[in-house]
Amino acid sequence: MTQGQQYILHISKAGERWDLLAWRYYGDPTDYQMIIMANPGIAIDPVFEAGLSLAVPIVQKSTVASVDLPPWKLPHPAGV
Repeated sequence: MTQGQQYILHISKAGERWDLLAWRYYGDPTDYQMIIMANPGIAIDPVFEAGLSLAVPIVQKSTVASVDLPPWKLPHPAGV
């Protein structure tokens, strides 16, 4: 863990995976690398056993300007 960084403590359930944690906490299953780096003592296995204490870094997501997004990623107005 990095000093000065804030973390959320997550206690694993059997069958959870790195990508599922990234989806749960960051909304993007591909952001799991930050969680792996914050937990050097945890083996990189396909699934977790129950009861592991994992540090999930708190990150500030930057907002992306809509003009930089392709049309299929633009936010849709409500009701459309």
